[in-house]
Amino acid sequence: MQEQEYILENLDSFELKDIFDCGQCFRWNIRKDGSYTGVFRNNVLNVKKENNKIIFKGICEEEIQKTVKEYFDLDRDYNEIKERLSNIDKNIKTSIQYGQGIRILNQELWETIISFIISANNNIPRIKSIIERLSKKYGNEIEYQGEKYYTFPTAMELKNVSIEEYRSLGLGFRDIRLYETTKMILDKKVDLNELKENPNTNEIKEKLLTLSGVGPKVADCILLFSELKRFEVFPIDVWVRRVMNDLYIKQEDENKVSKKQIEKLANEKFGNLAGLAQQYLFYWRREA
Repeated sequence: MQEQEYILENLDSFELKDIFDCGQCFRWNIRKDGSYTGVFRNNVLNVKKENNKIIFKGICEEEIQKTVKEYFDLDRDYNEIKERLSNIDKNIKTSIQYGQGIRILNQELWETIISFIISANNNIPRIKSIIERLSKKYGNEIEYQGEKYYTFPTAMELKNVSIEEYRSLGLGFRDIRLYETTKMILDKKVDLNELKENPNTNEIKEKLLTLSGVGPKVADCILLFSELKRFEVFPIDVWVRRVMNDLYIKQEDENKVSKKQIEKLANEKFGNLAGLAQQYLFYWRREA
């Protein structure tokens, strides 16, 4: 595959840090020049912002313009979404002003499932290093500008990996979860193609919850951050519980605030854009 380049000018709602550091992805890393390089599917891409230009360069399986358009969700009008959310209240308006360049990526479903199983009770640097080791050992090598990158391994590529081999990569208690989930998907106990075609979010979530290592929060992250793209879900972690309590619920002990209470509030307040509201609020509170 040859290096390709694609340049976009005057694109709104596209800030590199907001997109790559908001917690939705784990395979993008900042370079010395402020650009980010990442691996997704069978592509290695560098993204750089210079004044009003966004420069995409890399090794792409398909034509780079098509790859960029799909992965970065460029057909969606984020300005319209931000305007709708900003009219709800000053809290969400402030969070949008902070993270105005967030754009939810169309990440491959299988990779998103495994990545967020790895993310359970984990921190981002460690998640990234585990995924990198997994990819280096079982994925395919792509050389780009003198450096070696590795694709995320497919379920078939992990078919014969043992629990002990996962453990050697530093997965901890997640080793058996990766092993079991891989087997379930290979055995079609959960059919990923059927999930992609199913319009019913609740039914998809029920299926995801049958996978080893997938609880409600991980299922919601998969629904929101993968190509499933269900903006109505509202993943709840410590940060989200805290920001929702501080801004809206105002319970003296935030640990007494139930997930059901938060979900009900999010649904009433943000409707089918709850997932995007969650990202703006989460990113603002965690970073600022």
